[in-house]
Parts: sequence; C-alpha cells; structure tokens
Amino acid sequence: MERAVVQITLFGLLLALGTTLPNKDDWDIYSFHINSTVNSRYATTVITSRVANRMDVSKEIEFHVRIPKNAFISKFKMLIDGQEYDGVVKAKEQAKQQYAQAVSRGQSAGLVSSVGRTLEEFKTSVTVAAHKKVTFELTYEELLKRRLGKYELQIHAQPMQPVKDFKVDVYINENAGINFIEVKGGLSTNAMANAITKTHVDKQAWVYFYPTEDQQKTCDSCGDQGMNGDLVIVYDVNRDTSLGDIKRSAGYFVHHFAPSNLPRIPKNVVFIIDQSGSMHGRKITQTRIALIHILNDLAEDDHFGLITFDSDIFHWKRELVQANKENLNSAKTFARGITDRGATDINRAVLEGARMLNAHPREGSASILILLTDGDPTTGETNLERIHSNVRRVIADKFPLYCLGFGFDVNFEFLEKMSLQNNGVARRIYEDSDADLQLTGFYEEVATPLLTDVTMIYIGANNLTQTNFSLYYNGSEIVVAGQITDNEIETFTPQVIAVSTSKRVVFSETNTTVDSTGTMSDSHIQRVWAYLTVKQLLEKELQLSGPEKENVKNEALRLSLKYSFVTPLTSMVVTKPQGENTDVLHKPKEGERQTSGLPFGQPIGRLTPWTSLSGKGFSPASGSIPGPPVTRGQGFYTASGLLPGPPVAGGGLSTQGRGQFHTFGRVAFQDSGGIVPHLQRHQKRPKVDYADYDLMMPDYGGMGTGYAIVPTYKPTIAATDGGMGTQDLIVATYEPTIAATDAPLYHRFLLKTVNQSLPLCFDVSGDVGLKLLHHPNREMSVNGELDSVAHGGFKRIVIHVKPDQHIEVDTAGITVRDGQRVTSHTGQDLLTIGSVTVIRRNKEIDVAAEDSRMVILVQEKDGEEFLWPVLRQRPSDTSVTGILALKPAVYEEVQQTPITKLKINNQDISVTRSTAVDHSIVSSPTLDCWLLSAESALHRPLNDFIVSQI
Repeated sequence: MERAVVQITLFGLLLALGTTLPNKDDWDIYSFHINSTVNSRYATTVITSRVANRMDVSKEIEFHVRIPKNAFISKFKMLIDGQEYDGVVKAKEQAKQQYAQAVSRGQSAGLVSSVGRTLEEFKTSVTVAAHKKVTFELTYEELLKRRLGKYELQIHAQPMQPVKDFKVDVYINENAGINFIEVKGGLSTNAMANAITKTHVDKQAWVYFYPTEDQQKTCDSCGDQGMNGDLVIVYDVNRDTSLGDIKRSAGYFVHHFAPSNLPRIPKNVVFIIDQSGSMHGRKITQTRIALIHILNDLAEDDHFGLITFDSDIFHWKRELVQANKENLNSAKTFARGITDRGATDINRAVLEGARMLNAHPREGSASILILLTDGDPTTGETNLERIHSNVRRVIADKFPLYCLGFGFDVNFEFLEKMSLQNNGVARRIYEDSDADLQLTGFYEEVATPLLTDVTMIYIGANNLTQTNFSLYYNGSEIVVAGQITDNEIETFTPQVIAVSTSKRVVFSETNTTVDSTGTMSDSHIQRVWAYLTVKQLLEKELQLSGPEKENVKNEALRLSLKYSFVTPLTSMVVTKPQGENTDVLHKPKEGERQTSGLPFGQPIGRLTPWTSLSGKGFSPASGSIPGPPVTRGQGFYTASGLLPGPPVAGGGLSTQGRGQFHTFGRVAFQDSGGIVPHLQRHQKRPKVDYADYDLMMPDYGGMGTGYAIVPTYKPTIAATDGGMGTQDLIVATYEPTIAATDAPLYHRFLLKTVNQSLPLCFDVSGDVGLKLLHHPNREMSVNGELDSVAHGGFKRIVIHVKPDQHIEVDTAGITVRDGQRVTSHTGQDLLTIGSVTVIRRNKEIDVAAEDSRMVILVQEKDGEEFLWPVLRQRPSDTSVTGILALKPAVYEEVQQTPITKLKINNQDISVTRSTAVDHSIVSSPTLDCWLLSAESALHRPLNDFIVSQI
C-alpha cells in the first residue's frame, strides 16, 4: 500500500530551520501545546502534538523535535487507539545493537543531528490508520543558566500550519522572589500583543500565549504555513549579599549563589588571537571588529596583553600594561593590522599567554586567558595530549582558560578538554554575520569578576556537585546540589568562603525556607541534583584517561539510566506497534556532524588525539643557553646549592623529560662583604644536546635543592683578570650532569615591592624555625619550621591560638591540640578553634582569624611536598611582626657599575641580580630579583625572626 510521508516539526526553545513542507490536505494538527514549568531555574518542558490522518489510507507520520543542546530528553510516548507506546532509555551499546539490526534489514532507524547553534534534532515515525489520530508527547529538562544578569527561556514554534488549538503555557516559581519578567522574541509583536498574557505576583509568574488561527498567519514571520518564530521569557530573581537561595527537602538540596552589590575585581587578561591562513576573509574581519569593541570596554584599572599567532608569535607588547587611553589606542591600532597568514601553533601561543599572566602577579586582581582559534594545531607541538599537559603545567589552576572555537573546522573536543582542565569553558563561535557580536557577548560574560577562590561548604551533606570555583562573575550564578546526610535537615549547615578584591568574605546567612516534603518537591530537587551530577561527570570524563575515566563514565551512565536521561552515554529506544521498525534516539556530542549511514554521531575526517601528527624540536629562548659553571678553589655555587667557594650569579635550573641542566649568564666572585660583583669575561659555553629536552622550564632549584651541576669531563684551567687580581678558573667544556652534594641548605625568600620592576630576595640557611606572624596584642602567633630535604619550603606550620590551643599543619593533614585533647583531620570539614577557622581544600589550607587571612599552599617538587604560607589579608594591627608581616619593599637604584647598589631606608646596599621561585603562586613561577643579605632585607638581624621552638 502506498504511504505518504507526513512531517510534523516541533521546536521547543529555539531558532527555526527550513523543513520540507507536507501536503496540508493529508493531515491535520488539531492541537499543539507547549507547557513549560520552571521551578527554581529548572525547566521541565512538555511538547504535545495531536495529529489526525484525514485520508482514506494509512499514513506514515514522521515526528521531528528539536531541543536545546543543554537539555536532556527524559520521556517520550505515543498514544494510538488508546494504546500507549513509551520510549525506553538504554545504554548506548545496547541500543546500538538494535540500531545496527534495523539498518542491516534496510529499515529506517532514528536519525540524530545537531541543528544550528543550540539545537539537537530527534525524529521518529509511526503509521496511522485512515481517519485515526496519534498523540506525540516529548518531555525534556534543563537547568537555566544565568548570563548577563538574567535567565532566558526561549520557546520556538513552527508547526508548519495554523493550528486551532495552539497554546504556550509557562509557569515560573522562584523561592527568592521574581525581580522582573519580560516577554520578548519574534512572536512578541504588536500583531500578537493581545495573544500574550503575563502575570507576576511576588514569587510566581505566568505567561500565556494563545494566538488565533488568523493571528498565526498575520504576524511578522507568519504566513499560510502558520507561525515561525519564538517567545523569549526573560527574568531574574531577587538578590542580596546573603548566602543566596537554598531549596531543601527530604534527602536533597539545591543552592543558587549569586550575591550582588560586590565591588568588581580588576582583571588581568591576555587575548590570544589566531591569525593563521584559515582565518582569511570574514572571520579575520569580524575578529578585528570584536577585539576593538572589547578593548573599548576594558576598565582603566584592568591590565591586558594581546598576542596573535600563526606559526610564529606576534606581541603587541611583551608584558601586560594598564588599560589607559594611550595603551588602548595603541592596541586598537595593532588589532586593525591583524592579517591572516601561516600555520597554527596553538601550543606555543597558549604557553606564551600563560607566561605573560604568570609574570604579572597583582594582588587583589583576577587573571583570565582567552584563546580564539578556528583550526587544529598544525605546526610546532601538534600532539594534542602533550599540548594539554603543557598548558595544565604552566597554568597550574591559577587562572581560567577560555577557548573560543571559530566555525566547524576546529577540533572542538580538543578545545573543550583544554578549557575544562584549566577551570574554563569552551564556546563555539558560528560563522554568521553576527560572529563579532558572539565574541563580544562572550567577553561581556567574563568582563567583571566579583569573587575569586570561591569554596562552597556544606556540613551534613554528601555526594556534592562541584564546590570549588576559581571565579564568580557579575551576572552569572553558581549552582551546587547534593544529598543531605541521613536526611538530617536540622544539622545541614551551608557556608561560602571567597575572596573579594584582596579580602576574605564569608557568606553564612540565608533567606532560604525548607520546602514541604511532598513527593513533587522531593522528586524535583533530586532530579536537579542528578542533572548537574551527570553534566559534571561527563565533563570530568572528557578530562581523564584509564581506569579513572572508566569509573566516571560508569557512574554517569548509571545515573543517566536511573533518571531516564538521554545523554551521550545513553539512547532512547522508541517502541511502536507490532510490525513497525524500532527507532533509536541518540544525543550527539558538541561538534559531531551526523550524516546518513553513519550511526551514533560518528564524524567524518576528524582529527583526534590518536590521529594527530607529532613533531619534536627545540629552540632555546634568548638568554637561556647554558653558560659554564665557574669555581675558584674546590667548589662552586649554583642557585640551588652552595659548595665551598664563591657563588656564580645568574644560575637557573631547568628540568624536563630526561635531563637537567643549569644556565649561567655571568661569572662572579665574592668580595669581603659577601656581595657578588659581576664579571663577564672568559666564558666558554658547554655543549648541550637540546634534542634531549622537550621544553625549557623555569628555575625550580632556587630555594635550596641539595644538588649541584658538575662537568662530565675533565675541566680546563684558564686565567683571567677580573679587576680583582689574577684568578684561576675551572671552566667546564662539556655537558653538565647532576651530582649530589653536602652543601649547606638554603631557602630563598621573596620580598615583593611597590612600583619597582624587581622584587628583593634573601636566603635563610638551615632547617630553622621562623616567626611567621605574631600578634603582640593577642595571644595568637604563627611559626614555621623549614624543611631539611631541600625543597625550599616548610615542613610544619603551627598556629598558636591560646596557650592551650594549637593548630599544627603539615602536608599530611591538620592536628588540633585543645588542652589535653588531640584530634587529626585530613578531610575538607570546616574547623573552628577559638577565633580561628581552618579549612583544607585540595592543595590549600585556608586560615582565618578575625581581620586576617592566611593561605597555606601545599607545593610539590620532584614528587615531594612542602608548605608555603601566604598572607592574603593583612591584619589591621600595625604592630604585627613576622616574615609574613613584612611590608612591600621600597628602594631606589643608585648605582649600576661596577656593582649594583640600591638605596633602602636611606642606606646604600650592594645587591646582585638573581632568581627566586615564587611559591606564593600555585604554579611557582621563577622571578628575577635583587639578591641581598637577610639583614639588609629585613632591616634587622635574622635572629629576630628565628624561634627555637615553633
């Protein structure tokens, strides 16, 4: 029997795409309803379409639905002649077998594809007997994201014909209260004004859209085929500086955190712009337009950098500068001159951008790295896994990386993984006329940081979604869900700790209410938790490998099946009347392009980490080629250890892969005052095979490593006159190697400066105890014991709260001594001891005491851990003493030759240029510094800072 194909296209949230029009005389959509319920930002949308076959023969009616990429389908059913046919969610591998069997029989199976910017398309079909009816009902769920201070629920409808019973019902219920609500979109026009009803009463709002058949044909985007447009419901909730809105019921909670009225944090931002040949034409033009617009939006207290790349790197300036008028005009001139050329060296570009941010630490600011590219890496390092590893190492969780993928030629999964591994997100920029607006729109979302180092704490809860966030931006929102332990709502205690500018802030009040424990409320909150958990597990799975990846994948699959979510790990098997084909609906990943005959979203010709090319090579940076270690007598000094004999300035240890070596820029001698003047003659560079090194890294030995560089082969003797008499020098002529030494142990400390180009640094010898922070007007004090394993840090830090209350921190955990009671803690619970609160989160211990905040970082080198304390918020009491209480140094450079002298506190101090590792930053960058004696740096004897017992 000949069967005609009838198409019904239902769009929920979205932009319309053209569809082949069916013959209207064959069928009749007599009812078309979209019902969306938003409860605490979680939207559940049900699309119901009722279709009558008006013909005298059976018809195959094909059902299309396009839903947001951010949504999960959770239910689908068809009702035919009183019989209900439900879709069943199964693991993808199980569904795949049914799919393959259907294809092998030449039968149609459910095809899936991504449509446009925000759509995914699912379709199925069913045969309807003559003069019979079918009802399709699809349910999908999504958590609305707050962007630029508002939520948007977008409902798009294109039923392909005027419908007698057409309506859209939207109900919004927000515990915090609805601040405003608006209805926008192409269907919200004067012609449709009386078809839209909006009601807003405190915490609730209703929007109804009931157009007549005539109105469905006369609106701006309508015609004889009916409506083709969208409604956009825009709203926000009431906000204050409290803990936010927490919805709780038996067993689960959801927390929405978006405080207002906070001061903006100045930002440091580096833009990395791809100018390779593939950016030719409109893409490069739109990039220039967007970049100039973004530069105009920078605040004067922002600092920024701008680099472009192809196979080479092009700097506007090599360091970050303030966003003043002169610099912005210069940067815009640079942006206008960006032209496309060359290949794509993503690895080198991102590492350079990260270097610029690492070299520009600024207290009370937030750093952001933004990459825009339209292709895969094609030159330099092209192995995707090594690029991921390199980028993770240099960023080291210190700032987020946002990747913008321009067009569909880009390997979006590569960018997404790189962003997620570095606390950022990836966003696709579509090649349309508004690409420049897409770019500026994304920037606006991250333009105004309000909080950094946000930690969400929930006492009495478990199975939490993500609780640590590097940044909170104005107009956004942080959402956390979890299970309440043993259903003890009374003991459930939430708290948020964060940094606003340079001050620690704690959010502990709440305007929340405890919802009733009705079945609907419980189910709703539980599903929000499941939705968030699955989303985050899928993101985590992308970042992992090996057994960890498999475990995360299995947990995401388990929850997807339990809650009937169609995710990239599951598929929906659509059951039909006996004798009909079985369809399989599958959710593709972002970037997959489906083609007929390629089941389950397999892309064509896509570059993956397993098919990418890789190359090896090394080009040392200027000034990084090793010079000779030089000694007088029996030994020599490196930045990482001291053997008998004078030090050599300018040393720096570089380690990576299979070898280690030192670089030496100067030869020097020690004068009677212990200061190192420079001598620059009779240097002979050792031969180094750079092929043995993948990448040069900064000096990580500047804080006392207990190793030294010695020549592999017999040294030669040279004589030189350095202005201090003839000296014998031992000059290495071959590649150096690593040798253990019994050198005295040195720890190098940095003393930051104000408005000076270089900080000061000084050395402390031995594994001594140091006074870190002492409050003379309080009982509290903090001491630290330097390690003796040459890691350059502390092995133990003790906080004395009162004479009988002490908190001891080491790399293994926290020990609290309260009188005779001793307790050990290794988890992330909040500890309160007197006026001091302590919480450990991964590699960081946060210590707060009244008006001061100290962070103890757990750093690592060569597999060994050590502690490094950082004072984030200085006490208001000016009488506080200790290493951490030292004020930023102020100096004036008064002499450069023959030795450098700085004027500090009206005294001329001889210094030498050296390097030190800044362990106050997670990534531990190596900084140039002026090296001087501890007494000169501290303005008093070092013994004043040494304690016999910590």
